[in-house]
Amino acid sequence: MTLGEDSLKNDQVRRNFSRHADEYDRYALVQKSVALQLLQRFSDSTGQGRTLEVGCGTGILSRMFLEKHSNASLILSDLAHGMSCRVAASFSRQSVVDADAVALPFAGNSFDLVLSSSVYQWVDLLSQAFSELHRVLRPGGQVVMALFGEKTLYELRHSHVEASSCGQSHSQGFPDCIQVQKSLNDQFEIELLESSLEVEWHPSVLYLLRSLKAIGAQNASRRRPGGFASRQMMQRMYDCYDNRFGRDGMIPATYEVIYLRLRKN
Repeated sequence: MTLGEDSLKNDQVRRNFSRHADEYDRYALVQKSVALQLLQRFSDSTGQGRTLEVGCGTGILSRMFLEKHSNASLILSDLAHGMSCRVAASFSRQSVVDADAVALPFAGNSFDLVLSSSVYQWVDLLSQAFSELHRVLRPGGQVVMALFGEKTLYELRHSHVEASSCGQSHSQGFPDCIQVQKSLNDQFEIELLESSLEVEWHPSVLYLLRSLKAIGAQNASRRRPGGFASRQMMQRMYDCYDNRFGRDGMIPATYEVIYLRLRKN
């Protein structure tokens, strides 16, 4: 993933997640696990002052946060209008707004804490997005975040390359820890930056692809060719995935999760 070179279609990301707001919770299993681990890792940093969540989705992280901090001053935001509408119906006491991470609709020095889980891997201009977080945070304010890293779905990308006649993948990439750190532009004190792996098991590659589509996590890369892949190419990809990674009738899907705790300088 080349950050800051407009490699993702922002409108496509917005449409993908809006369309699948109603079925997101059913399939977003790894996202629920990541949100839980995020709050467990950073429980000492949360619940203080005015809080913004960027990319609230259907409210997975929001619910967990409010269970521990029921009186928190929390504003929810999401790029996808369908997600914002759904979460607004469930969180009557919180303000919910449509918001793009690279152009947050808030005044500077507005928040003491920003939360985000499983979102910033979808942000194309990551440096600009971190600058926006720096702008809206008060001095000493914190960012507590999890995003997916470069090893995410590597099995799928490998299988696609093997099956492709051109020998390369047009699938979306994700940032590694070094790219994330560079994107911070020395605007924050890094209190923690680490990654870990989560592995889901699925009965088939087709089931994995359907699950990804059901949550809106579809390829939004500008390098993606138009049209549909041939049935033969897709079958080659399934076979490669099964043969290379399958075990006991199941296939793994690996997610690299990058955890961040930042403090505004």
